[in-house]
Amino acid sequence: MDAADLDHQARTLSGCIPPLLVSRLLEFGYGEEVECQAGRGEWFCAREWTRLLGDQGRQAEALEVLAPYVATGWWPAARAQAELLESWGRAEEAIALARPYAEAGGPALEFFARLLDRHGCKDEAVVLLSAGIEDWLLATALVDIAEGTGRDEDIAALLAARIPAQHRCDSPWCCRGLDPDTAIGLLAVIRERQGRVDEAIALLHTRHVTSVNNHDQLADLLARHDRIVELRAYAASEHHGHAAQRLAEVLEERGDVEGAIAAYRQPDDSPAQQCHDAVQLAQLLARHGRGDEAIEVMRRLADSPGGAEDWIVDMLCTLYSDQGRAQDGLACLDALKVRRDGEEEWDFLRMRLRLMADCGLLDEAIEQARAHPEGDTWYAAWTISDLLAETGRTEEAVAVLEPHAPANSGSLAGHLIGLGRVKDAVALLQQRKSEPGTPVWTGTFSTEPPF
Repeated sequence: MDAADLDHQARTLSGCIPPLLVSRLLEFGYGEEVECQAGRGEWFCAREWTRLLGDQGRQAEALEVLAPYVATGWWPAARAQAELLESWGRAEEAIALARPYAEAGGPALEFFARLLDRHGCKDEAVVLLSAGIEDWLLATALVDIAEGTGRDEDIAALLAARIPAQHRCDSPWCCRGLDPDTAIGLLAVIRERQGRVDEAIALLHTRHVTSVNNHDQLADLLARHDRIVELRAYAASEHHGHAAQRLAEVLEERGDVEGAIAAYRQPDDSPAQQCHDAVQLAQLLARHGRGDEAIEVMRRLADSPGGAEDWIVDMLCTLYSDQGRAQDGLACLDALKVRRDGEEEWDFLRMRLRLMADCGLLDEAIEQARAHPEGDTWYAAWTISDLLAETGRTEEAVAVLEPHAPANSGSLAGHLIGLGRVKDAVALLQQRKSEPGTPVWTGTFSTEPPF
């Protein structure tokens, strides 16, 4: 067992038993196998087994399982042990364990600082994080932890110094470390909690990148302070559609479903926002029992120029299935196939197969899948096996997947566990591929997969 091997497991989920299959082993009553593999270097087994031991009050045994992992110096193992210690009320031991790792900065320091904060050492946490403010992760933790310390103005000054007068990022990855847009957002957080909401709003209006991870900080701020008129005005100009989504969410929470629908139906010239709003509108309608209307919204989107993208059609087919209208869904796919000169890519056939299964045509669906030009690929085998397994034909699902191992090792192992073939499943998952070295970048981008 060494840190490099453990890191490979955690990064790639290959050559090991991944978390979902650890859960499956436990679900089917194979705790002894999880315990055994935890002692053999299987990180995800060890993590889950120690949690279970802790829940049973067997703390010493849990720490004994983790000890060889922590001994490698690998931070995630040390973090797991610190989290256990904290959950058992042994915070001082958790702090002592994590402290040496925090010296490296980054995620370990962020964890350590938040641990200190939770256990009465807020000032020390602020001092440590202030020195690492160039790291956006640490800067975010600093702003969170500093609340109530009387240090807001000092931290605001540190952030303001990282907001150049001219430069604005055009993406969240423009600048290394703490980029100006992130600094503006964190400064706005401080101004808001100081009660200087107008200043926070003005700051956020200066950001070039307004949405991160499908959230718009300005829209969230306006919603929190019930500034609906301003939120409506912002939603009309924000081209990602996230402000309109926040407006609709506020209205829906207040029981104004028609108002939420209207928020998504505002005219906009941005194709991206039109698509985003249509998808959000369909989901809203479906939540309120208006599935047929949701289908019409998505059907119009799919029928629009360039609208028949696989994920859009997939959502449309899911709505047809949920509404018990699988036949109508098949008719929709037939129309798309005609538009594509009779061709049907695998992704669209995959949607057809599920609708056919809903209509009781599973065997016919499998025949169509196998006859498709891509029917002998690993991903086709995955789809076919899922259809078989969902109807209780697990042995057949395994037979379909076996020729495509190890590409489908996770899915195949899951079915093997369900059949009680645990040793076969574990052996399959633990097969190791030779890990290629990281190529030296030449300064040009490849035009060949995997890009």
